[in-house]
Amino acid sequence: MKKYFKLFLAALVLLVFIGTFVFLYQKSLPQPVVYEEFSPKMGDISRTTIVTGKIEPRNEVSVKPQISGIITEILKEAGDLVTQGEVIAKVKVIPDMNQLSSAEARVRLAKINVAQARTDFEREKILYDKGLVSREEYEKSQQTFNQTTEEVKAAVDNLEVVRDGVSRSNASASSTLIRSTISGLILDIPVKVGNSVILSNTFNDGTTIATVANMGDLIFRGNIDETEVGQLVAGMPMNITIGALQDLKFEARLEYISPKAVETNGANQFEIKAAVHVPGGSQIRSGYSANAEIVLGHVSQVIVLPESAIEFEGDDTYVYLIKGSGEDKTYERRKVVTGMSDGINIQIKSGVTTKDLVRGPKVVEEE
Repeated sequence: MKKYFKLFLAALVLLVFIGTFVFLYQKSLPQPVVYEEFSPKMGDISRTTIVTGKIEPRNEVSVKPQISGIITEILKEAGDLVTQGEVIAKVKVIPDMNQLSSAEARVRLAKINVAQARTDFEREKILYDKGLVSREEYEKSQQTFNQTTEEVKAAVDNLEVVRDGVSRSNASASSTLIRSTISGLILDIPVKVGNSVILSNTFNDGTTIATVANMGDLIFRGNIDETEVGQLVAGMPMNITIGALQDLKFEARLEYISPKAVETNGANQFEIKAAVHVPGGSQIRSGYSANAEIVLGHVSQVIVLPESAIEFEGDDTYVYLIKGSGEDKTYERRKVVTGMSDGINIQIKSGVTTKDLVRGPKVVEEE
């Protein structure tokens, strides 16, 4: 019994050894090379580029105060619509002591002058009524009195402006009322009640009370590489996609190409702007990141092949035409003239027809 068991075990080991040898031998045999095959077709090819950028209002302004002071009241908030001239905030003036002293001195001097001019005018009037002075002298004294009277009014107005930021004569145009300079949407109010603000002058830009923009007139702003900018012309259509609103796509039209490049990460890029046509009812916010697709070229109804079937050799391009079938299959190398490519398919201007069969890349078998 043990003898038969040993014979069976030896036969099993021998069988496994032979099977392993046959398997390894078959794996070592060269496998036939199989290629993909393509038939040239008629189709359209578009060459496009994608430009990243942002959606911005064309007209965005910073509203700044005309006087320095402290914010006492804010009447609007970000997101509110305002019209031109509408009050956004109120400012309490903190007067400059030197200017205040000068304004008070001007008022005192003006009152002294008008008192003296009134005395002189009354004296000249009495003499004129008695015929002791000429009409010319009388009218000069009257003119001097009128001028000093107006100087008092001007000095008082100046004092009120320096002290309070507004005078009784121009209360409706008070510089303490910060008004919007355009009609639009308030994008930001970076100040709070109690903040000190300063007016714009030659030494600083002044405090921004609010940023207002017309959100009905938007533009796309982005940068394009120097290798592609030469193919752009003003008026070209663009398709805009906003990253935060994947389902929203709309059109734009290129209207500006910068004449000067800006170096970004070692590459020269040119700024472009495009007028955006937003569909009605869409809520677009300033600063949205967006992608613009620009069609740089397009051809219709041309012979098209996958670019993977093309062999590039210097400035020349070739394909391999399939001749015969089965074991008699051969490949004929033929020079072709190519045209526009979209990165996947390429235009064939001459060299093959739609009746030909073209060899593609090798088929990679999965193990």
